[in-house]
Amino acid sequence: MLPKNPNINIVYNPSSLRDIWLAGGCFWGVDAYMRRIPGVAKTQVGYANGKTENPSYEDVCHRNTGHAEAVLVRYDTERISLLDLLRQFFGIIDATALNRQGGDRGTQYRTGIYFKDNNDLEVIGLALEEEKKKHQKPVATEVLPLLQFFVAEEYHQDYLEKNPNGYCHIHF
Repeated sequence: MLPKNPNINIVYNPSSLRDIWLAGGCFWGVDAYMRRIPGVAKTQVGYANGKTENPSYEDVCHRNTGHAEAVLVRYDTERISLLDLLRQFFGIIDATALNRQGGDRGTQYRTGIYFKDNNDLEVIGLALEEEKKKHQKPVATEVLPLLQFFVAEEYHQDYLEKNPNGYCHIHF
């Protein structure tokens, strides 16, 4: 059973909200974990940085679209910093695993941090350097500008809320 989401009834100041896109293997667990971090206002799962328009889950899994399963994380900078959010993210993934997390294998399960605001790069770099110091193997998490993000099918949204016994590589 997942822990309760502490962010459900909070009203956020729109001017302090920022977006970052995180890929950490299967997006169900990353989504469920991120939405429980105090200061996360919204999450939405989808497909990032591929080479096709509007892919389906089947396309991403079986048709070599190049997309990563990713989560849009909208967070409140007055409640959580990007650095602390990224520290949480690195705490739930194996940053040294290439194209896999848990039992999932394939390029769609790669880890990544995708951004639209170049001002985020300094903080992302700091978080990445912190993570690199924890490992002897190279960190495989890609850091790239977000080129595209397509919202996943409705049945993937809030998946572990709808299916509490669903598969997840993340331990809550």
